[in-house]
Amino acid sequence: MTSIPRDNAFPGHPKATFFGRLSKQWQLVIMSVPMLLYVLLFNYAPLWGWINAFRDISNERGTLIPFLSGENPAWYGIKNFTNLFSANAITFQETLRNTLAMSLINLVFGTVSAIVLAVLLNEVRQKSFKRTVQTVTYLPHFLSMIIVVGMAQIIFDSSDITPGPINQLLLSTGMVDKAPNWLGEAKYFWWLVGVINVWKEVGWGTIIYISAMTGIDPCLYEAAAIDGAGRFQRILHVTLPGIKSTFMILLIMNIGHLLDTGFEIQYLLKSSGTMHVAYTVDLYVMEYGTQTLDIGLATAAGIFKSVIAIVLLTGANFISKRLGEDSLL
Repeated sequence: MTSIPRDNAFPGHPKATFFGRLSKQWQLVIMSVPMLLYVLLFNYAPLWGWINAFRDISNERGTLIPFLSGENPAWYGIKNFTNLFSANAITFQETLRNTLAMSLINLVFGTVSAIVLAVLLNEVRQKSFKRTVQTVTYLPHFLSMIIVVGMAQIIFDSSDITPGPINQLLLSTGMVDKAPNWLGEAKYFWWLVGVINVWKEVGWGTIIYISAMTGIDPCLYEAAAIDGAGRFQRILHVTLPGIKSTFMILLIMNIGHLLDTGFEIQYLLKSSGTMHVAYTVDLYVMEYGTQTLDIGLATAAGIFKSVIAIVLLTGANFISKRLGEDSLL
């Protein structure tokens, strides 16, 4: 009887070496090289700039020291990090408060609205109507933030001569006696940012949940209907549990991006009356990095943001794993 040789270099073999598997899948390796170079160039190479958070790269004339000038910047240690929490016109603590507040509003509103819209569309049986609604709701995702903010400024305009559609509706129905200054008062700013973000991204987030719903076994719905479950009960006991794993993965990823609330919409919407609630960590970094040229302080703020994001992501993943739910890592 002839024995079959054991090929340890075969990719599926448990004793196959790492390089042996790579050699068997060289086509996939070549295809992944451009993406690998992209990640290394734009995600890892800039980490070299973190060294600026620990030194003073300005000379005695107050100008920046060129990278290849030969001058040796003085080491600051952790002075730039301690300066983050010193008294400024707009303190770093305020930017953290604003960033976390707007991120939580976007997270809650965005997640709930995406799930609700996905559930409603999943219950629609008319395919043409379902596709039309999907197209209309996710098209704003492709609009520039400048266009979106311009539309919001027109819709929420509070001028006495030509108020926006929202204020016209409120005044015509007698719900208010005076048009609210949506764009100029600080108490509306965070919620206005949340509404704009939900309108822009709800359709895009719905796609993921609808895809997860298509993977639910139809037999579960049939069994629930035979047991007497109504439409709402089927949603509650079949649809929502069926997308729980997708929800947990997206939640963990979104928690890791809590400090990434952005700066475009805040930068474009801010005014003198909303300045203290509009500044985010990204705006703080941009101001000190490009306007005051305090590169060390801006870099320290960016490092602080990255470290907090890693802690939040790891913590959320650990808690999810301890609770027996799906985890990312």
